Amino acid sequence: MPAPLMTLTDAAAERVKQLMSKATKPIVGLRVGVKAQGCSGMSYYVEYAEEKKKFEEVIEDKGVTLLIDPAATMFLIGSEMDYKEDKLQSGFTFSNPNEKGRCGCGESFHV
Repeated sequence: MPAPLMTLTDAAAERVKQLMSKATKPIVGLRVGVKAQGCSGMSYYVEYAEEKKKFEEVIEDKGVTLLIDPAATMFLIGSEMDYKEDKLQSGFTFSNPNEKGRCGCGESFHV
């Protein structure tokens, strides 16, 4: 069986569950993708998914559903999504073996 496209840590799965429980519309999961942005070229995004779009990969891990934007699939293969929280900031983080570098502020990456 091939390795999953993407995995979640326990912290990320719990945060996804919390976010889904607070959604104001019916959702099927969270959509994960990349967009052109930042000084290194690309950044990750996470948003509510009200429905599965054509060609999206569906990942079910630790009781949550992620939908992977097909344009992001090749950039996310083998990634792990985590959720970190400290005194100054909180948010999803990605450990991505495809990254070749990140900008100084850590907001964007390139492959």
